[in-house]
Amino acid sequence: MAESVYKVIELVGSSSESWEKAAAAAIARATESLRDLRVAEVTEMDLQINNGKIEAYRTKLKVSFKYEGE
Repeated sequence: MAESVYKVIELVGSSSESWEKAAAAAIARATESLRDLRVAEVTEMDLQINNGKIEAYRTKLKVSFKYEGE
């Protein structure tokens, strides 16, 4: 079996509706420029609050993808 190497990056997605949609937004955007995404780990979730109301849900992810360097 061939050996593989994966790169891990951090992304932060935001949504006005939920943490799940914030994570999905981050992954959707990442797939526009990265190939072969493998695993996403939620590392942190927080809220942006304005005048006592939730303005945005934010989800921080560690995302891995297959590294195809030189």
